[in-house]
Amino acid sequence: MNNINCLVVEGNITREPNFRTTPNGFPICKIPIAVNHYYKKAASGEYENEVSYFDVETFGKLAEICAKFSQKGRGLSVVGRLKQNRWKTPEGKNTSRVTIIAEKIEFKQRFNKAEEGDESEAAAAETESAAEEATAKALADAAAESGESNDSVEETVF
Repeated sequence: MNNINCLVVEGNITREPNFRTTPNGFPICKIPIAVNHYYKKAASGEYENEVSYFDVETFGKLAEICAKFSQKGRGLSVVGRLKQNRWKTPEGKNTSRVTIIAEKIEFKQRFNKAEEGDESEAAAAETESAAEEATAKALADAAAESGESNDSVEETVF
């Protein structure tokens, strides 16, 4: 019997993603994200920001999509599971690292910080719309290959 191993994480990409393919041609994309947690200290009443850093791994068609649309600073919402990798160092010390294996990813909307007027806003909106359409098509194609319905794929894309 499998135990439950499911999580939802929302954060921002801290570096450009690392995309590679295995010798067999299987795509893998690793995305480092930062997750902020704000809380109020009971003693002083001041607000504190706690930042946690995670590595998100994607595989297959999702990895190709993430490599194309992931950029430093962009927000992500990840649904996945935790995986612990264990190994021994050359000195014989046991070491491990926990990563998030993504099953679904939503890209958060990007906002144009440049104040170049309506033209730059329109161009950014057009670019974002094209990116969303491409993402939706790629996810739908991936779902068709894996046998999922297109309805569930369309719900995950903004």
